[in-house]
Amino acid sequence: MTKRSVTLSTSDIRREAVVDAAIAEFARSGFHGTPINTVAMRAGISPAYVFKLFPSKVELFVAALDHCYELVQQALATGATRAGDGDPEQILHEMGGAYAQLIVDKSLLMLQVHAQSAADIPEIAEAVRRGLRGVTEHAKARSGAEDDQVQRFMAYGQLCHLITTLELDGHDGGWAGILTAGIRHPKAPETPERK
Repeated sequence: MTKRSVTLSTSDIRREAVVDAAIAEFARSGFHGTPINTVAMRAGISPAYVFKLFPSKVELFVAALDHCYELVQQALATGATRAGDGDPEQILHEMGGAYAQLIVDKSLLMLQVHAQSAADIPEIAEAVRRGLRGVTEHAKARSGAEDDQVQRFMAYGQLCHLITTLELDGHDGGWAGILTAGIRHPKAPETPERK
């Protein structure tokens, strides 16, 4: 049972709202480019209350990143459930499909990208390592795949990041076709700025 599925106090609810707001804002502007007051405004609380919940911007970013990786693992679990007790490649394939569906909304993806760009901050680097460790260990344990299969799965995940962030699906040019061949991505819903 995750923390989010139990009855929460008002401060826990606000904490979750701040983490959700932080994911959206850090995904848009990165660690260095996102002021706490922007996160507070999105969460509908004061910057002082954000600092009461998270004493530093680094702690807030790490909390957002930790939640991001929890959501990734939940998506992988959903994909694995779809596959049942099939062979490891089929389970990894379904996990990949669930992850591709998760990152249709680019917030979690962009948060991961921004985290890698801020990995010179030790706490952020450790959060990325912790998240990748959890995802890798989950993929290995649930799929029963060999190490090289899990490595390939993780590598394709990073390639999916490039394809999605740069919108390479359907991009003109042979080079984009090489990178996107055989990789499936659900289409993002049309938004006013994408039309």
